[in-house]
Amino acid sequence: MADIIRRFGWRHLRSAPTAHVRHHRRGRLVHDGPGLSFWYRALTAALCEVPVDDRELAMAFHARTSDFQDVTVQATVTYRIGDPATAAARLDFSIDPDTGVWRSAPLEQISTLLTETAQQHALDVLARTPLAAALVDGVASVRGRIAEGLAAEARLEATGIAVVAVRVVALRPEPEVERALRTPAREQIQQEADRATYERRAVAVERERTIAENELASKIELARREEQLVEQRGTNARREAEESAAADGVRAEAEAARTVRLAKAEAEAAREVGEARAQAQAAWLRVHADVDAATLHALTATRLAENLPRIESLTVSPDVLTGLLARLGRPDGDRG
Repeated sequence: MADIIRRFGWRHLRSAPTAHVRHHRRGRLVHDGPGLSFWYRALTAALCEVPVDDRELAMAFHARTSDFQDVTVQATVTYRIGDPATAAARLDFSIDPDTGVWRSAPLEQISTLLTETAQQHALDVLARTPLAAALVDGVASVRGRIAEGLAAEARLEATGIAVVAVRVVALRPEPEVERALRTPAREQIQQEADRATYERRAVAVERERTIAENELASKIELARREEQLVEQRGTNARREAEESAAADGVRAEAEAARTVRLAKAEAEAAREVGEARAQAQAAWLRVHADVDAATLHALTATRLAENLPRIESLTVSPDVLTGLLARLGRPDGDRG
């Protein structure tokens, strides 16, 4: 919107660089161009302001595919007014000379024209396309058809409107149909996820089995080595027992030989002692063989006295003393 200032019955207009202003006074074009700034009288001026910048027009409309499925098309059309003079002649871009506000709504007319034209071409291409194909390739085909249709639209060219770009943002079916279409894909994705999960579990189980087998093999090897250790210990114990028994046998044989030698020595000594005693006894007997009986009796009494215990006191009864004296008093012949 132009910026207008009032001064003593005069008006001053200052437009933006993206706005093309046309000023007529008494039917004659006085000012024509973008970004103008000038004074004018409100009673004699006829002003038009045509925007020449690129403008975005978002549109959404419903269409039906060849298999009678409703879809929603969301698109954006970028346009600009390439010929302001033609646009001002075909559409009402006049502004109030006191406020600078459009007297009508020209941009709404342009929006309606572009929307209806784009919708017509989109409906035409979707009506011959099934839903599945439309969801796969419909965006490109609809965008191309709308761009071609708007470029070939004679009314737009006659109005001075140029289409810069066409974008189709989305092509969506009804929510129920969309959910139904998503179900197989979701199931396939779920199946792939389940398959990946099962494969991951299978790999984990295989790894656990390998680990268990390795642990079992380790235990078997350990048991085998323990068996070898026990066997070796038994062999060592048996060898030690055999060696100990052999040593005990050697010690026993040595002890027996020593005992035998000792017994033989003792027997030989006893024999020699016996022989010596026998010889001494024989010599003693030979010495006393020629001695009379009285001497022998005296020697016997002496020996007996030597072997008797010590007598501290001796009591002689009268009878014994009488007998002894009687015998002493007998002559030697009677004593015998």
